[in-house]
Amino acid sequence: MWPNNYGVWVDEFESLGLVDCLDKTWPMTCVHIDDDKTKYLDRPYGRVGRKELKTKLLENCASSGVRFHKASLVVDASGFASTFTEYDKPRNHGYQIAHGILAEVDEETSLVSRPSLSYMEVKNRMVARLRHLGIRVKNVIENEKCVIPMGGPLPKIPQSVMAIGGTSGVVHPSTGYTVARTMALAPILADAIVECLGSTRMIRGRPLHHRVWNGLWPLERRCTREFYSFGMETLLKLDLNGTRRFFDAFFDLDPYYWQGFLSSRLSLRELLFLSLSLFSNASNPSRFDIVTKCPVPLVKMMGNLALEAI
Repeated sequence: MWPNNYGVWVDEFESLGLVDCLDKTWPMTCVHIDDDKTKYLDRPYGRVGRKELKTKLLENCASSGVRFHKASLVVDASGFASTFTEYDKPRNHGYQIAHGILAEVDEETSLVSRPSLSYMEVKNRMVARLRHLGIRVKNVIENEKCVIPMGGPLPKIPQSVMAIGGTSGVVHPSTGYTVARTMALAPILADAIVECLGSTRMIRGRPLHHRVWNGLWPLERRCTREFYSFGMETLLKLDLNGTRRFFDAFFDLDPYYWQGFLSSRLSLRELLFLSLSLFSNASNPSRFDIVTKCPVPLVKMMGNLALEAI
């Protein structure tokens, strides 16, 4: 069973026909900016039932007549720690780390840090937060330890091993969301593989690797990932007050844009509009943070976009 618990927006799993794989849903989401300000988001949230999702995937395989064959292409879906997928750049990930207990439900998460916070630090923060809120835990039903590498370079493209999931770079660099996007991209990757192996020409070798990798990471998707990575680098630069101001402005955006950003479904043009809108609607201190703390990540993003366009 997967070690991490995963959260998704309910509409994402509805569109994938997987809503029955959620073991808990909440009709509304709230973001606590600080002690005096809370934003209520009209977007239901859910926790993925790990057993239910794994069972459904296996049942779908069985009902579709899945058989084992000698592989023409290996697809690595073994997660972040995989040693099969190659990289040609240093893997300077940010890390999202969480310690959670299932009492009612409480979890303490470091959205992104570099290097990763220790589990003990995150656990101590959770205990302090519960104490501050006057919550007394009588019984711990489940403990969770979770770490998710975020951002960093994409795998070497192409290469002989195909990747999907945590080892393929699809983790949202700014949020850590993984499951819904992986499930949405899996059919796209499968179609690219079928197109090659099922064609009369039986495309093999390097042309096969090139087509399937670029099916998963076409130019547009690689470029939008640079924007999401810039979001991660921005969060790494902000202090507590700066982070609060940033999210205050972010969740004041039109829901189409903040929802699209969190679900990795905005185009380059839409991401550019989001960035301009966020900057124009942010408070003056937040603008100052962006101008003074983010030039280096911005230049890096622009450089990477230029390289992708070549």
